[in-house]
Amino acid sequence: MSLLQPYVDLDVLVITIDGRVLVGKLRGTDQASNIILEKCHERVFSSEGTEVISLGLFLLRGDNLVTIGELDAEKEAALDVTEIKADPLSELKL
Repeated sequence: MSLLQPYVDLDVLVITIDGRVLVGKLRGTDQASNIILEKCHERVFSSEGTEVISLGLFLLRGDNLVTIGELDAEKEAALDVTEIKADPLSELKL
């Protein structure tokens, strides 16, 4: 069983090896930690605000996954993500 299995059917935030921040409902995973996100969107941070880009159904290879965590639905609903001003995450150097 994958270590990600407890997160299936939960809203999650994912950070990828290239610094992307993805949010969506985790619908599936496998032994290689590949994941399927439903209603996925990407948050692109900048000093002018955060852009939200809708991606729909999204498949992410497990070797691109850095971290994944459950989102608190109440806190997420109260947050205006577009007002967040931050530097984008940099790519992970291996």
